[in-house]
Amino acid sequence: MANDGPVEHGYPHLETVRAAVTALYRRLSYDTIRTFSTSVAPADVAFCDTDDLHLGAQRVARELVRHYRLPDARLIVGFREMQHAANVELEAGPEYFVELNDRFRTHRRDIGAALAHEVTHVYLHRLGLSFPGTRDNEILTDTTATYLGAGWLLLDAFRQDGVSSQKLGYLTPEEFGYVLAKRSLVFGEDPSVWFTSAQAYTAYTEGMALARRDERQPPLTAAGWAGRRRYARDRRHAQDHRPAAVPASARPDVPYSFAPDGRGPLRVSFPCPTCHQRIRVPVRGRVRARCGLCRTVLECDT
Repeated sequence: MANDGPVEHGYPHLETVRAAVTALYRRLSYDTIRTFSTSVAPADVAFCDTDDLHLGAQRVARELVRHYRLPDARLIVGFREMQHAANVELEAGPEYFVELNDRFRTHRRDIGAALAHEVTHVYLHRLGLSFPGTRDNEILTDTTATYLGAGWLLLDAFRQDGVSSQKLGYLTPEEFGYVLAKRSLVFGEDPSVWFTSAQAYTAYTEGMALARRDERQPPLTAAGWAGRRRYARDRRHAQDHRPAAVPASARPDVPYSFAPDGRGPLRVSFPCPTCHQRIRVPVRGRVRARCGLCRTVLECDT
């Protein structure tokens, strides 16, 4: 929790975020992810200063448990002085003890955001889905919360002015905006109408711009002129140097790579703009590809 301290910006965790989206589709499946088409409603997690602190926190926790369809999970919420925003004990269940930072006693509007992260920890724990290392696992948690409709609360908790700042979660504001934009493009949902933070809206629009750029990378037909020209040059180089392959890791500046397919046609590999699983299609002009993971139909010009 950044509390009146420096807030990191940009996309330092972008590759891990994209890997988290892919892992989520692989673990849950397309059909299960579609059941999260509706986000947590602001009214369901609203917290007034006149609400009883503990009863209100339990009510919000129950709403988030309901959102994740964890009917037998019971969260017991308490408050104490601590460095982080919150903590949850991931035991066998069905009871999970969540501790919130004492700061939330007087910043009650953000209790829903803190609980969204912790309930997502419980959800992933039950799924058996995790990343190695604390940092990557926390990024997975924030990405999951945002993609499945609860993490907009974490972005909305980002507020900054000339004398103070607050940010919850491990993603930067722009990374939260990026994942939220990815969700918006899939479900046609506009979360910006829920924001109470002007900084959250700015981060969302910046994240949306990056998410849109994912959809305009060659060999997709929506790619711009400069990208198409670069792609044609790289394709010509790959054709002239067969059977050598151009591994993706050797070209960090572009998302695609070329490789021969035995004695068959040259193939191009590129990430799906929705779930980031890599897709391989033959280099033969106009091709329609369907991602086997998220079922997105892609119009390509290879």
